[in-house]
Amino acid sequence: MDESAQQILENLTEVEVAAEDILADKQQIVDLDLRRNRNREAFNALRNHSSNDNVKVCFGNMFITFPQESARSMILKDQENLDKEITDLRKQLKTKVNRLNELQGKPALTGYNLAPLSSAEMKAINSLIKK
Repeated sequence: MDESAQQILENLTEVEVAAEDILADKQQIVDLDLRRNRNREAFNALRNHSSNDNVKVCFGNMFITFPQESARSMILKDQENLDKEITDLRKQLKTKVNRLNELQGKPALTGYNLAPLSSAEMKAINSLIKK
């Protein structure tokens, strides 16, 4: 194989690896989001549970009895961790997509790094609008 063909093959391999990495991250976000939804369902079930008795919590393939308040705190803690993981993956995904576009010779996406306004910023804007 001559040098130019080898260069093309290396570039295509690099693009393919970058694309696979992006797809893997997207799938991980979907999986984490499914887990987050299951946690939300469990938390709502605990909220609707009337007494403060012990509840059974599934860990893998076994059920363990926990006090209801401990189960709630575990679910909330897990939700926070899942939210953080998803946010981190989404931030990394932006740089990976820009890298893939760079490898393909495409321009970087504009407006892709936008972030929503915080609640404090929204309150400040609303107070300015109301004046």
